[in-house]
Amino acid sequence: MPAEPNTRTSPADERHGHLAISVWSTDDADEMGAYWSRNRDHLAPTQPGRAATFWTVGGQRFRVEASADEVAAGRLMPLLVREDGDIVGDVILSNMIRGAFCSGSLGYNVDGARLRRGIATWAVGAAVDISFADLNLHRLQAGTLLDNVASQGVLRRCGFERIGVARDYLAIAGEWRDHVLWQRVDPAVVPPTA
Repeated sequence: MPAEPNTRTSPADERHGHLAISVWSTDDADEMGAYWSRNRDHLAPTQPGRAATFWTVGGQRFRVEASADEVAAGRLMPLLVREDGDIVGDVILSNMIRGAFCSGSLGYNVDGARLRRGIATWAVGAAVDISFADLNLHRLQAGTLLDNVASQGVLRRCGFERIGVARDYLAIAGEWRDHVLWQRVDPAVVPPTA
């Protein structure tokens, strides 16, 4: 486990700068607002319906503050991805349930100006490591739109297996959309008893 739980870093290489992933805080709201604002056209087609304020600093501050109870309860871990200190994406571990299920959901996005540089693959891999090593989850699930081949490639490279198609799975950009469902399991996690 790294010196600081729920954090991972990667040195710069020929495709990207120094990468880091860590839990967000209200101190990040200004940068988060700038990230979502500049990526609105890129990300809106893959997002649930969002109020206009979501894409602003105020909307991101509200998002961080509104999630505090879920984070404190261990059901949500919102992570920011940074390249050379700048926010270039986020990974959200949500719906984390303990006990016999010991599972969570993974969602992620990357800055439209930084695609196809290995950032998403690194960030998802880091989040998987956090989920299994730090959070002791047994299983992660992710979903992609049917036509999001790039995201499906990221999940494959990170060891996820395709488990099927869910019809009308999630409301995206105002429409019920089918999704390909994926999972990754950590067989090393010992099942809970009693």
